[in-house]
Amino acid sequence: MATSGTREGSLEAPTRHPIDWNNPDFYNEQLLNAELERVFDICHGCRRCVSLCNSFPTLFDLVDESDTMEVDGVDKKDYTRVVDHCYLCDLCYLTKCPYVPPHEWNVDFPHLMLRAKAIKFHKGDVKKRDKILSATDTVGKLAGIPVISQVVNSANSTSIGRQALEKTLGVHADANIPKYHSKTARKILSKQALPVETQAESKVALFVTCYNNFNEPEIANDLVKVFEHNKISISIMEKEHCCGMPKLELGDLQAVAKLKDANISTMLKWIDAGWDIVAPVPSCVLMFKQELPLMFPDDEGVQRVKEHIFDPFEYLYQKHKEEQLKVDFNNSLGKVFYHASCHLRVQKIGLKTRDVLNLIPDTELQVLERCSGHDGTYAVKEEFHDIAKKICRPVVSKLQKAEANYYSSDCPMAGHQISSGMKDDSNATHPMMLLRIAYGL
Repeated sequence: MATSGTREGSLEAPTRHPIDWNNPDFYNEQLLNAELERVFDICHGCRRCVSLCNSFPTLFDLVDESDTMEVDGVDKKDYTRVVDHCYLCDLCYLTKCPYVPPHEWNVDFPHLMLRAKAIKFHKGDVKKRDKILSATDTVGKLAGIPVISQVVNSANSTSIGRQALEKTLGVHADANIPKYHSKTARKILSKQALPVETQAESKVALFVTCYNNFNEPEIANDLVKVFEHNKISISIMEKEHCCGMPKLELGDLQAVAKLKDANISTMLKWIDAGWDIVAPVPSCVLMFKQELPLMFPDDEGVQRVKEHIFDPFEYLYQKHKEEQLKVDFNNSLGKVFYHASCHLRVQKIGLKTRDVLNLIPDTELQVLERCSGHDGTYAVKEEFHDIAKKICRPVVSKLQKAEANYYSSDCPMAGHQISSGMKDDSNATHPMMLLRIAYGL
């Protein structure tokens, strides 16, 4: 039998260490570079992840073009080129890498990239554009003011406006930018603000998310209609802030901590009263399920929220298992091309959206588990847009061949990224809308 020292991979389930971001050594650039070189050398000898994000092709090209053709021949100043292409999708950790903990080589590529991003931010090596794009609360509130929203949307829909945005802010002129709504989801659903102590067998508090609140309020509305149809009491919390994922991807961990403090106390009030929480954007759910618990392992409130927040389709499928989900569907959907987004896949809950949609009669799902390359802000940035489109190209190719009646992704931004690659300008239909259509609501 091979010893652990010669074993290629691990048979144990992947585990993760807490993010030691409050340790002064976390921000030591010399220690960071030593760890980057160690992990990059392991990646160079493996190369399984070359088909994922652009971090790995960038790394391998740097190695292959160096004098030694090994990691020691790569200028450490170029390490940042690898870091900048990582958008913390976590797929390398959970689907490809054979050396993750508990393997003795202890490779956690995404969280190593997070450490590098945090050091860059700590040094002030971050663009103004990236600070603005990650301030989803502030931008949404400003752009959502009635008159301003019309101006912003009009400017973003013209070639002149987009060229100006690219020149002044570095947002690619061809990137998909969502519209802003002055009639936000929270305003539309204000009637859903039920008292915390409401008595009901099943009750969930809706974490609306910045994106659904300001950009696509109809998704939150569809969710409410579907949950109400299934006799699930649903309410919006009296206040919420950004989940912190955009700031995490920027490396601004102090901002993540502030947002955590603002959200967790509100969430706990509802949880203590017997409510569960759902959020209709996978990245937001992942933030509370994984990243915050790893950043704050000793925070009991964070750990409680982790146990009580659900992806909406995860929650609905649990109701199906309990024989409480209605299957009184009035419409079939035909053939559906379903894109499973990265931040949903890495929640380790299985494909619950697929499982729920499969309950609809005369409906056939074609599932594709592959990154769309969007990552919230990565695809809109001038320097990364073309690469993001390249990452998405295989998804678009599969969709074009599918001849589906609908195509859908739990991540609305991924859905629009796929849309932008379709010659017929088709639009993605969110899975919650598909469910609402099937019910005939």
